[in-house]
Amino acid sequence: MQTSHIALLSAFVLALLAPAIGVPFVASPARARDGDRALLETFCASTNIKGSSCTRAKSYPGAGGRACDVKLTDEHYAGRFLTAGNPLLVVNYESECEPHATDFGGVALFEQDGKANRFIRFLPGAQGHDCIVVPKDEQQDVLVCTVGHMGQGILESAVARMEFSKKPGKRIEIAPDFLLRAEDAVSAYGSNVVMCNEGAKYFGLSNLAAGPRRNTVAVDVDYADDATIRTACGEGFPKPKELYHDLLPGEAFVPPGSEKTKRFTIDLVTGKAAPAE
Repeated sequence: MQTSHIALLSAFVLALLAPAIGVPFVASPARARDGDRALLETFCASTNIKGSSCTRAKSYPGAGGRACDVKLTDEHYAGRFLTAGNPLLVVNYESECEPHATDFGGVALFEQDGKANRFIRFLPGAQGHDCIVVPKDEQQDVLVCTVGHMGQGILESAVARMEFSKKPGKRIEIAPDFLLRAEDAVSAYGSNVVMCNEGAKYFGLSNLAAGPRRNTVAVDVDYADDATIRTACGEGFPKPKELYHDLLPGEAFVPPGSEKTKRFTIDLVTGKAAPAE
């Protein structure tokens, strides 16, 4: 990932994100749509609401006088992400006011008080995907998401635990704790590339879910293990027809289809990831 992409990944996660303690909640598309108007009305005049969109969101950060739209997506996540206080609700949104650097959207953060939702703030660039809510203990939940960004054909992805904190003035902040990172360069180079003097390299992450034990999650990892790297750096794999990268000393190609895929378990306490037994 280029430096700007790393900054984006951090920025995007700066604010991600049932109601029952320790119970995962992922709103289905239909149910999420049913509640969108009530959520929109917390920051949008009724005359500016069209379906799941607000054409002019109030107090949109950095609007500078522009009419910034906010379109809520199906991804809603709720849980007790702080040790004290009410549950929080995180909703991904899209906005034409956001550039590619923030993946054209962000997160709308709400506080749940009974059946009511109180709007807290917008966090541009903070959207994660395919998130899961897992219980940390009897008082608190943990939000874990798949996050990522593509720049110049290189797709950076990660599994991130979202750390919620309350700052002075009751301002809620969220910082990412990246647990596992991957980089896929096929669109940029025509093939993934590994370093011959380094260890295993991860290319892709998918199918995030609760793990086999408390405080764990599981994810499918596309990767080159030591044996794959030895092959790539020795006799080599058949090269794809189209390559856009000149190998540097110590590099080797691992073309699409040559990687391995395995289920990994990530310990949320230690942050360590290992192939599932």
